[in-house]
Amino acid sequence: MKKIVITEFMDLPAVESLKQKFNVVYDPTLVDDAARLVALVQDCDALVVRNRTQVRGELLAACRKATVIGRLGVGLDNIDVPACEARGMKVIPATGANALAVAEYVIGTAMVLLRGVYQASAEVTAGAWPRAALSSGREISGKTLGLIGFGGIGRLTARLAQGLGMQVIAHDPMLKRDDAVWAQTGVKSATLEELLAQADAVSLHVPLTPETKSLLSSERIAKMKKGAIVINTARGGITDEAAICAAIKTGALGGAAFDVFEPEPLKAGNPWVGCPNVILTPHVAGVTAEANERVSTLIAAEVAKALGV
Repeated sequence: MKKIVITEFMDLPAVESLKQKFNVVYDPTLVDDAARLVALVQDCDALVVRNRTQVRGELLAACRKATVIGRLGVGLDNIDVPACEARGMKVIPATGANALAVAEYVIGTAMVLLRGVYQASAEVTAGAWPRAALSSGREISGKTLGLIGFGGIGRLTARLAQGLGMQVIAHDPMLKRDDAVWAQTGVKSATLEELLAQADAVSLHVPLTPETKSLLSSERIAKMKKGAIVINTARGGITDEAAICAAIKTGALGGAAFDVFEPEPLKAGNPWVGCPNVILTPHVAGVTAEANERVSTLIAAEVAKALGV
């Protein structure tokens, strides 16, 4: 019976479906036990990971028999894809399965940050009544959403935003200005400079590559529309987090929602400490009960198929 090692949390019904056909080692704590993980993958046929397991170096070398790497998510920066392919391993991401969860996170945090009234519970329960101070929040309708990256998640985010009355512009160097997708979606193609100057909310939807490293630099942040908000559900390292925080503290930016950081988890004394009007979450934008079920079911099926079962 072929062996599958799963190193991080996976929807249990999907795990059980794999156990009916394979010898499955499922332990969500394996990601934090390097020695045991290296020992377990020596004879595995497939390895299933999320974003924390680093499939490279010693771990990859230990996968002597494996032919499949299943990724419970879409980003592949924790997997040395060229090295896997050179070893004849098939890398399978859960493309599209968590797109709705990420898109809803973007829209939800944009509404919270623009309105700016949802962090007053402690004051109100204490008997304060900061009505005047909280009466200048902004509505999302009529605002411009700028999407950096216009793949599947970006396009779904655009559709949700348009449903709320937002204007949507996007920058994606992989798409030509006359690509049919612009007319099909009603989204305007823009240069990065145009997008930063016009957008009330900027949302990142690009992978972390040498080309996108520090894409939202301090110089580019300085060119953003005053009071704009930044939402990053893509990858840490794409933005200059210290520059984002500095711009929020001076009032140049209106706030930020970050689900990804560099490094993860954040270290003591990180630039976010004391930064107002921010929403910080631990890399869970794409993880909901429904998304986890879709992602897990898809990867279970695709890994089984790749193993010929």
